Amino acid sequence: MPERLVPGDDAPDFQLLDSAGREVGLQDFRGRNTVVYFYPAAATPGCTKQACDFRDSLAALQGAGYDVVGISPDPVAKLAGFAAAEGLSFPLLSDPDHAVAEAYAAWGEKKNYGRTYEGLIRSTVVVGPDGKVTLAQYNVRATGHVAKLLRDLKLDA
Repeated sequence: MPERLVPGDDAPDFQLLDSAGREVGLQDFRGRNTVVYFYPAAATPGCTKQACDFRDSLAALQGAGYDVVGISPDPVAKLAGFAAAEGLSFPLLSDPDHAVAEAYAAWGEKKNYGRTYEGLIRSTVVVGPDGKVTLAQYNVRATGHVAKLLRDLKLDA
């Protein structure tokens, strides 16, 4: 597994399918700040809370020059249903082989109820207009994370 990203690192490029089946890549956001967040599974309570928090903060983020992209191992069809059910207007990308999550160090060993397994580590990486990492947060909590991110980016009003 790659080491965790830190500010100044080049953000790994990617090309993934969004919830509508279109290819979306990091290059599509070049010239803007981009919040790339990794979540384990669409339509689960924690991931829904986190996605809705991003949805509800999207105007503030976009107004400050930040785009938002969510990435999970879910198939495109599940992402489409999730986006429609929750009114999510930012791209949700499908990473079924978790290659992008691995490149961002958002895939690795997890422990839950005494069991150790490989899985997605809830993470957020902010990529600057030049493709460099400006902020990287790992093992974030679903609830309250977006508010903390807004504070860390000095966008809380």
